[in-house]
Amino acid sequence: MTASSPSLWLRLKRLSLVTQIIIGLIAGIALALFAPEVAKSTAFIGKVFVSALKAVAPILVFVLVMASIANHKHGQETHIRPILFLYLLGTFAAAVVAVVASTLFPSSLVLATHDVAVTAPGGISEVLQSLLLSVVDNPVSALMNANFIGILAWAIGMGVAIRHAGDTTREVLGDLSNGVTLIVRLVIRFAPLGIFGLVASTLATSGFGALIGYVHLLAVLLGCMLFVALVMNPVIVFWKLRRNPYPLVITCLRESGITAFFTRSSAANIPVNLELSKRLGLHEDTYSVSIPLGATINMAGAAITITVLTLAAVHTLGIAVDIPTAILLSIVAAICACGASGVAGGSLLLIPLACSLFGIPSEIAMQVVAVGFIIGVLQDSAETALNSSTDVLFTAAACLGEEQKAQRLA
Repeated sequence: MTASSPSLWLRLKRLSLVTQIIIGLIAGIALALFAPEVAKSTAFIGKVFVSALKAVAPILVFVLVMASIANHKHGQETHIRPILFLYLLGTFAAAVVAVVASTLFPSSLVLATHDVAVTAPGGISEVLQSLLLSVVDNPVSALMNANFIGILAWAIGMGVAIRHAGDTTREVLGDLSNGVTLIVRLVIRFAPLGIFGLVASTLATSGFGALIGYVHLLAVLLGCMLFVALVMNPVIVFWKLRRNPYPLVITCLRESGITAFFTRSSAANIPVNLELSKRLGLHEDTYSVSIPLGATINMAGAAITITVLTLAAVHTLGIAVDIPTAILLSIVAAICACGASGVAGGSLLLIPLACSLFGIPSEIAMQVVAVGFIIGVLQDSAETALNSSTDVLFTAAACLGEEQKAQRLA
């Protein structure tokens, strides 16, 4: 008996995080189904996981954004300006698609809102006033109170300032960023256990009707990503090239998207995208810069995730959203997506920033993040596939567009 236990533990450790999450999800459902009273007691496990996410999210946003800006090479953007424009346009367009889809097909979640005060903003003017006050918040206070807008503002300011510091300072900041990322990965490794507690306690308390909300939410997320991949991105490429975009779109989805779907990491898919760019005959000086940069800032899938989950929380809490506020959310979601962490589920940790626009406190926002991890088995894979394949698609579109422009001028 003693010899078999380590063997079982080792077999579980060798499984991928996706497989472990599936096991935790199934185990939570089974426990809620066959032993609901026991399942209710697992709520503490879920609370520990959510608390750990709340602890790492503020420092993650602050350090990663600051390090990314501080270590950005001077003059890099002059080589890839058209690609950067397509990256930003595509990410914003994806956020707009998510807003429209969430309005047409609103999702409801099961959230523990008792003992939590929710103050809904009165309109766009109040949102902008709150936004400005959050931007100028004390940095220590912003970190302590999880004021993500203030954290983002200070991270950008410090990153720009440290760009002019010595190489040693920027290297230390890069090492700090790697250290924080390692801690986040450690926390996320406990996601299967946390999801087990969250699913078991939620289903035992609220009934299996809670699963319907998750299925609907996942359908909206995946629907948005498919629409962007097969409709919105081709429209952008056609606008750039003025020719049938689908051969290029299908090639990028097949050669890059499928690999990214299973690796669930834009960074891990960089070598695949570089090789595909080479086979497409693109300029090496361009794609050698744009592909790694795209893995960081070209995040259409992340923008969809942030927007859909935020609006699901907004709809659940009965907060009205007017058109100007929806547009502001699209802009904020696009900016948040550009700063999404490279670790699995990194976009989920930026949801509290978008939620703060609507006065949703961190306690509720982190419950939405936990829901994101529950559906993340498919959501994160599809998000990464969209993000990574779009890196090559927009790089190719910009390069081919510049070649066509040069031929016309000649």
